Amino acid sequence: MTDGTVEKRVDFLVAGAQKAGTTALFDYLSELPELELPPVKEAHFFDDEEHVDWSAPDYGPYHALFSNPARLWGEATPIYLYWPNALERIRAYNPAMKLILLFRDPIERAWSHWKMEYARGKETEPFAWCIREGRARMAEAEPYPGFHRVYSYVERGFYGRQLARVLQLFPRDQLLILHSEDLKRDATSTIATVSRFLGVAEPLGSIAPRISRPAADIVYPATLAPEDVSFLQRLFLEEMTRFERFKASAIHSVTSG
Repeated sequence: MTDGTVEKRVDFLVAGAQKAGTTALFDYLSELPELELPPVKEAHFFDDEEHVDWSAPDYGPYHALFSNPARLWGEATPIYLYWPNALERIRAYNPAMKLILLFRDPIERAWSHWKMEYARGKETEPFAWCIREGRARMAEAEPYPGFHRVYSYVERGFYGRQLARVLQLFPRDQLLILHSEDLKRDATSTIATVSRFLGVAEPLGSIAPRISRPAADIVYPATLAPEDVSFLQRLFLEEMTRFERFKASAIHSVTSG
C-alpha cells in the first residue's frame, strides 16, 4: 500500500490443468482489448521455490510483466492448480483473484503429458511403465516429495482433490470451470462465457478455432494401449466421482455434453 492506495494486482489466472487447452485459452484471451496478459505464457510466479522469499514476497518482478493498469491483468500457469502452496500464495496475494480452470479427460491428459515430456527429452521411459512403476519416482521429488513437475502423469489427473483444495480457499463465484472439449468445439461460446465471468465485453463475431502447441510430430515408443486405458480408468474412478460432486457445487461452470 502506497499513499493510502492499494497497489494494482493481477485480477485473474488460468490456473490449470496442464495439457487441457490452457495455451489456446491464453492465446484467445490475449486478443481481448480489455485484458492484458504477458507476452509469454506461464509466468511461474506462485510455484517459484528458488527466487521468491515466500515469508516476505516481492511482487515487483511479477507486476513488471504488465504495463497497462487500465486493463484487467491475467496470466496462465497451469501448474498452479497442482503445485503445493501455490493456491495458498495466490490467495494471500489477492483474495479476490478469479480462477479459470480447464479440465480434460484425465487419461487423455496423462497421455498428452507423457508425449510432451518424451518429445522434450525429459522422459525416456515408455508410458505403460511411467503410469505404474514409474510413479515411485515421485517420492524423490524436491522440495515436495510426491509432487513432480515432469513425472506427474497420473497425479495431475487427480482432479477431485485439486478442486476440493480450490474450494477451500476461494469462494465459488470466483471460479470458472471449463472443459477442454468445449473450448475446442465452440471457442466463440466459451470465450463469451469467460468474458462474462471477467466482466468484460464479449468479442464480436465468431472466433476461429485454433490448436496451440500440438504434439510433436515424432515417432513415440509407445501407444495408448487398451490395458493402459483400463488401468487408468480404475485409478481415476474415485477421483473423478469426487470431482464431479465438487464441480456440481461450483456456481460458474461450463461442461461438455
